[in-house]
Amino acid sequence: MSNTPEESSENEMTFFEHLDALRPHLVRGFASLFIIMIVAFIAKRFIIDIVLMGPQSPDFITNRLLCEASHSLFGDGRLCINPIKLNMVNTALGGQFNLHMQVSLVTGIALAVPYLLWEIWQFIAPALTSYERHKSRMFVLYVSLCFFTGLLFGYFMIAPLSINFLANYQASPDIINMIDIKSYLTNILSVSIGCAVIFQLPLLIYFLTRMGIVSAAFLRHYRRHAIVLLTIISAIITPPDLFSLVLVVLPLYALYELSIFLAVRVEHQKAKEEAEQGYTVPTEEE
Repeated sequence: MSNTPEESSENEMTFFEHLDALRPHLVRGFASLFIIMIVAFIAKRFIIDIVLMGPQSPDFITNRLLCEASHSLFGDGRLCINPIKLNMVNTALGGQFNLHMQVSLVTGIALAVPYLLWEIWQFIAPALTSYERHKSRMFVLYVSLCFFTGLLFGYFMIAPLSINFLANYQASPDIINMIDIKSYLTNILSVSIGCAVIFQLPLLIYFLTRMGIVSAAFLRHYRRHAIVLLTIISAIITPPDLFSLVLVVLPLYALYELSIFLAVRVEHQKAKEEAEQGYTVPTEEE
């Protein structure tokens, strides 16, 4: 039974009541973020020396597998990237401490994403109908899954390829590259987090299709434009080799096709819901 205007007005919360309801979610969210930041700050040797410094090492799994594949397929090392470790320098007095704090903050945010999303959903859920809660019950899982998939893709695939390209690029042979540690780690973090955000594309398309802003026909129409754009982006960050280019383009293109598939599913679901709502039981007079 739908609520009457009087019942709805009585059930509506004021702005300050919303703030009171939001406060415990914010407290728990910031507390979890702070705790993870402290753990990340203490575990600096593992996070910085092993995780973040990994993609520039010849022993990194992506670099090693590409080199092994190159020798197996072509008999040479054309796909070998990052053959030697980079020499890092710090040029600011408090640079390493500030960098340590930045890494701890980004690590805390990245690892706290599932719990923060859960707190957001817990705050919004009471305002949803039972049908809306049923449809959005997997929201946290889907967003977190896409986020961490993109994060791992950026870290294991895009980061080592971009490091190899940027560290070896020369505008002039007279210029010597002295890699600043802040520049290096900022690149790793931005690439990884950027891919995590890009991998939210299917979910974004899902909601835009639900709102009628984007359609499957629109995505199909601009498929070739998307392929060209993805190929250009991939060609910039990968070595000048078709094999490396395909390694990056295929997952990104699969993401685009998944978005089209979700748009089609949403359109069929919306059409079904509209048909059910438009159907009325004939009366005896009819």
